[in-house]
Amino acid sequence: MDMKIFRNKFLLAILIGCQSFITSCNLLGTNTGNQGGNNTATGGGGLKIGALMPVTGDLSFIGQNMPKAAQLAVETVNACGGVNGQPVTLIIEDDQTDPVAGSAAMTKLAEVDKVAGVVGSFASSVSAAALEIAVRNKVMMISPGSTSPVFTERAKKGDFNGFWARTAPPDTYQARALAALAKKQGFNNVSTVVINNDYGVAFEKEFVDAFEKLGGKVINKDKPVRYDPKAVTLDSEASAAFANKPEAVAAVLYAETGSLLLQAAFKQGLTKGVTVLLTDGVYSEDFTRQVGKTADGTSIIAGALGTVPGADGKALEYFRRLWAEKTNNTPITAFVPHTWDATVLLMLAAQAAGENSGEAIKSKIREVANPEGVEVSDPCQALELLRKGEKINYQGASGNVDIDENGDVVGVYDVWKVKPDGSLEIVDKVTPNK
Repeated sequence: MDMKIFRNKFLLAILIGCQSFITSCNLLGTNTGNQGGNNTATGGGGLKIGALMPVTGDLSFIGQNMPKAAQLAVETVNACGGVNGQPVTLIIEDDQTDPVAGSAAMTKLAEVDKVAGVVGSFASSVSAAALEIAVRNKVMMISPGSTSPVFTERAKKGDFNGFWARTAPPDTYQARALAALAKKQGFNNVSTVVINNDYGVAFEKEFVDAFEKLGGKVINKDKPVRYDPKAVTLDSEASAAFANKPEAVAAVLYAETGSLLLQAAFKQGLTKGVTVLLTDGVYSEDFTRQVGKTADGTSIIAGALGTVPGADGKALEYFRRLWAEKTNNTPITAFVPHTWDATVLLMLAAQAAGENSGEAIKSKIREVANPEGVEVSDPCQALELLRKGEKINYQGASGNVDIDENGDVVGVYDVWKVKPDGSLEIVDKVTPNK
């Protein structure tokens, strides 16, 4: 038996018999109501929600703070009366940035813990695998970062039966934003290289279409470079991606494998004079450190530009103050506001429905997120309005989180740049063409 599969089955067996280790660690140092309770997600018990996050694996550098945001949201709501008169229980699971591990964790959350909703996952490949289990068990999933356009296409077909939404916009928009950035920089001839999964391939397709509509040329369009997510060497892929002298290379990567690819390109002398265009999947100084530096201490990818879903919601300042207070001024990393919003929306929808089930949350998720209700950013104020029978329009930290019939939102994108020392700075904003 494959050792990785054996490990995942072993972990699942342990997790079925006990509370998740990461949950019992009490990430923020206060009680979230998830210690040893026997509440269920339906009937007379309090609301139970799960968080499925990449605490380890290829996206762990982004995922580390996501559980803290979910837990902070639950603690905030429990401090002002909980949902439907009872405290909310949060159970956090590590999906290891792996669809197999994510499926095992989702099975535990849905079939053993009996959660009504799940915040997560982040990786599109993990969410795709977990969604099958969620839909079958009527569990509402809200992802803070699975951005593949495949989810929109499947939602249109009715595959998810309404049990899916996300607080980060799909890559349909981010790919257009990256294409707009490339043209704004004056690039006319670019190449692409992407991780070969739902996220990378769908992003590549949308980027190519958008860049060509803007008058640009993707010089490897007929021979796209897509690398294996499990690869340990990427020399040939790097050579192919940087061939034929592109002005820029649009690289849709994950950190561990992406750093290998860019190191390989540098060692082959291919990066000189070529701007690397990056995306949200590697928006972290941990990534630039993994890529490494030249002999004189300059980042190998100094000058690289990227896009990442921005946070510009009416609740952002409120969230920043609360986050700073509760996490000892830990920096707010990418997708943390989106995680907060996803968690809050699950709880508000359950309160609006007056019932702690996945079907009830599904029935009210768009109502609490979209216009026609009272605009409100503070979750406690929102809950109080709902308890009085009023309708609300939750305004999030990440944005207005207006969720459409496919579970999608539209957002604004920050443009980030890698400085010579490897640090990152936001240098602009770009809005995609719809």
